[in-house]
Amino acid sequence: MLFDTELTITGPWRSPAQMLVEQEVRAGERSVHDPATAGALGLAGAPIEGPTHLSQIDPLAAAVWGERWFTSGCVSAHFRTMVVEGQQVQATLTTDGRTGTVSATRDDGAPVLTGTATVGPAGEDTEVRRRLARAGDTGRLYVLDRLEVGAVHAEPEPVRIRRSGGHGPLYPFSLDEKLARITEPHPWYTDEGAAGSPWGRAIVPIEMLSVLAHQRPSPWPVRSPSTGLFLDLEVQLVAGPVFAEHDYLLEHRLEALGESRRTESYWTSTRIVDAATGELVATTLLHAGVFKDSYPGHPDAAA
Repeated sequence: MLFDTELTITGPWRSPAQMLVEQEVRAGERSVHDPATAGALGLAGAPIEGPTHLSQIDPLAAAVWGERWFTSGCVSAHFRTMVVEGQQVQATLTTDGRTGTVSATRDDGAPVLTGTATVGPAGEDTEVRRRLARAGDTGRLYVLDRLEVGAVHAEPEPVRIRRSGGHGPLYPFSLDEKLARITEPHPWYTDEGAAGSPWGRAIVPIEMLSVLAHQRPSPWPVRSPSTGLFLDLEVQLVAGPVFAEHDYLLEHRLEALGESRRTESYWTSTRIVDAATGELVATTLLHAGVFKDSYPGHPDAAA
């Protein structure tokens, strides 16, 4: 579908669910999604995980690109404002049929995310990759001082998105539990509905590719105790879709380090490889931050 002029598609208001209240980032440590932890950092509430909002983009992109969205789609998002449970979010896609820009807005008018959406090879001209290219020198780091740009880590054991049983301490919910509360259900995500899909088996929602890529603790030596959050995330399908209950291998690379007034941050690219065939099926690029205020004795923490 190609247009001479841009087309804007806006989805309905949705109420995303908070599913990470019980998340543990390290043994005994709670995450920013825990209300008490969020309160200690001065946040208005425990934020919903950023990738949750990507599901509201899926039906808009599928309306333009059809099943290609699930085989070679790329969504690249900069998270701008946190959302807590009970707030509503609306997503918008503007496209000429080749490329698109995406945004999501909270019901009080605050911008939730901005970014890009494409199908096929996205190259470097995406929201998150443009931001990575602008990553510059940092001052002295205190939480991330042991991280080395260029470091590579291959997970020795395969991972999968499971129907039941959860995905470890970082993601204490199963695929079925997510589908019961996902903002945009699709028959192809279920075993029953997948019989009518082009692939004949259930596919993983694009927001859950972040769970697949990051369900194990970060391989990088981040100092503790500290509390992190997602700043930017790109999900690129290369030879999708990604299937439920199928094994994949992960290869991580540390791409850059960053710093802002409130955070130290790091960029991790991840290759998601089919464990049976060795084929690259998807990639992610995650920019994760660590609150300076969460690390005891950080000299830049707020007084």
